[in-house]
Amino acid sequence: MECGKYEVIREGEDITVRIDCASCSFFPSLEDDSRVMAMTMDILSEVGTVTQIVFVQKRDFEYDEVQAQILSEVASLYKQLVKQKFAYGILSKPGCAKWVNPRYSNILNILTRTLKADPVGAYVELVRLGREERRLVESGAVNQEGVQCLQNYYRLLNETIGMFEQLKMIKLAEPFLAGFQIGDRSIYRRLFSPAIKPDFMFTKLMAQFPTDAEELASYQVGSTEITIFKQPETVQFLYHMVPAEFKLDYDKYELIDAARNILSEHKPKRSEFVDPERMRAVFTSIGSDLLEELASHRNIHLRAKERDELAEILVRYTVGFGLMEVLLSDEKIQDISVNSPMGRIPIFIVHDEFGDCTTNIIPTAPEGESWASKLRMISGRPLDEANPILDTELILPNARARISAITAPLNPTGLAYSWRRHRDKPWTIPLFVKSKMINPLAAGVMSFLIDGSRTMLVAGTRGSGKTSLLGSVMVEIMRRSRIITIEDTLELPVESLRKLNYNIQSMKVASALTRGTTEVSADEGIRTTLRLGDSSLIVGEVRSVEAKALYEAMRVGALANVVAGTIHGDSPYGVFDRVVNDLGVPRTSFKATDIIIVANPVRSPDGIHRYRRVTQITEVRKLWEQDPLSENGFVDLFKYDPQTDQLVPTNDLLRGDSDVIKSIAGNVKEWAGNWDAVWDNINLRAKMKETMVNVSNQLKDPNLLEAEFYIKANDEFHLISEQVREEVGTLDSEKIFFRWNEWLKRAVRK
Repeated sequence: MECGKYEVIREGEDITVRIDCASCSFFPSLEDDSRVMAMTMDILSEVGTVTQIVFVQKRDFEYDEVQAQILSEVASLYKQLVKQKFAYGILSKPGCAKWVNPRYSNILNILTRTLKADPVGAYVELVRLGREERRLVESGAVNQEGVQCLQNYYRLLNETIGMFEQLKMIKLAEPFLAGFQIGDRSIYRRLFSPAIKPDFMFTKLMAQFPTDAEELASYQVGSTEITIFKQPETVQFLYHMVPAEFKLDYDKYELIDAARNILSEHKPKRSEFVDPERMRAVFTSIGSDLLEELASHRNIHLRAKERDELAEILVRYTVGFGLMEVLLSDEKIQDISVNSPMGRIPIFIVHDEFGDCTTNIIPTAPEGESWASKLRMISGRPLDEANPILDTELILPNARARISAITAPLNPTGLAYSWRRHRDKPWTIPLFVKSKMINPLAAGVMSFLIDGSRTMLVAGTRGSGKTSLLGSVMVEIMRRSRIITIEDTLELPVESLRKLNYNIQSMKVASALTRGTTEVSADEGIRTTLRLGDSSLIVGEVRSVEAKALYEAMRVGALANVVAGTIHGDSPYGVFDRVVNDLGVPRTSFKATDIIIVANPVRSPDGIHRYRRVTQITEVRKLWEQDPLSENGFVDLFKYDPQTDQLVPTNDLLRGDSDVIKSIAGNVKEWAGNWDAVWDNINLRAKMKETMVNVSNQLKDPNLLEAEFYIKANDEFHLISEQVREEVGTLDSEKIFFRWNEWLKRAVRK
């Protein structure tokens, strides 16, 4: 095929010129190669203004609307100067040829040859010509006759320089022209940066590092390079990713593209998405064999590691979610926003160290449609005009995520997505101590309350860590207890806990936002748990009619076990207001709530950074009638102090004025009526969790705080406590901690 053959694609107001460079002997880079720029100027001179320029050579190299307009403007000037004005020559007076001809030839050469390939260079040459002419006149090298002969030439030269100075390209390049050398293309690398998309991908990537940006951090996620940049004149950081698929050679691109075309003939069915893990394993095996066969036919030698890497990439771009899976593999990412219209706007993320960031990733409309199709199959839920909202979950090899998608008519510009990343391992209370979301004493109180089988709501705003904190409550429950979870979108770490030998049953109910579904309603799901036997009940989120059923469960069916859930609210009274006034739960039923834990994001003074903190732990007392706030129905056990960035125990807690804790103590012989013994046990639990964090930091072993090890440590704590009680008749905290600490020393040496 001819190098540089092009087609013009018109879609509404968008005009895209696609230039085929498959047979070109050079790499299609406007910023690096003068031949590419010259070829592009010729094409734009014929086509006119475009909104997008795409070069095709194994990968798509796409220059967006801003960059295309810069080039279209230069092409328009080239057409105006060369094909119109300069085509007729310069009229001069008789006898002036010796003055005009060589100069005219020089300027014509700049405009016909240099302008197309190096517009900035052409401008610099013209400016230098103007300076040289002024120097010659001032030095007397051009006499009066010559000056008269060159009047038209001078006027034309100055007019031409003026036209160049109106170009956006020249205005952008102006700060970097000092010392510029003709042929130096580094200046174009500041002006142009394509989004790159291999043939097998829909998503585009701005691979080039930004100019004038400060590198703040860099790290690896598998084979993907991550760099965080601080950009000038904005508070928004740039999350820059270069994944493995953008570093392959052309032979490997061809292999993946060919394999993908073959695999794409198979259209996965809904039944195959029921077990995504098994489906991926099957496709990985098939893809690996297919790549091996294609490589053999093309005389390409693949090492086992290379084949496995290519198979992983192939699965990502067939049955997977493409570059989104690479993003979700980064444990530092909390939220991902994909706004509409897709194809023009980069993905935005929330990073746990750098907060809100823009990225170098631009998903396209076909990518969005592909995600929507897969999410419909995975969830069994609709996403269409009748149901323009879809909430579901996604489980990947290295991550779990909750996904919310919206489409028309709710979103008039098409599909948009919000991805909430969850840890692939459950959160534990010591992990929250390490991250300063809570302090050791608050952790000890939470442990005491959970072992005491209290009812609790974890409240907070979106992104405050409610669900993660609820997951840590589940980890704190002893494995001898049965747990039932109820969620409309599966976010809790059920599968991870099941693998850790928890007796756990998950129930999925209908979303409050979905109509016409066959799923069981949330309130019916909660009532069903009352017929499933003695169990702790964990409700993913209380948001609608299920609130009444939840409080029914609290009052009549689950009082001997932990009942916990999350709810939106920024204070205990905010929770009361939502439960009673918005969700219609009777005031007297609300008293079944024992504890409200409020988690909210805390911002730094500059407003740029955001930290997750538990800001309040409050007990709900029972002796009030109408308003718990005015009738002292809320008693804070902890309040967040912004000065120390710590949860501070209140005087009520320190002097033992807690009805909930006294209620728990009243059922234990050793604690009944003995606040000192109760407080001693709470401090023992706090000390145990603080010790685990300290040992983990000292040994630089974060796995000591993960659920697998922490559950063993928690089990050991309870076993040792029972042994000591049988031996000495009391829960001697010193003996318990000594034995537990000796166990910990042995365990970390294994």
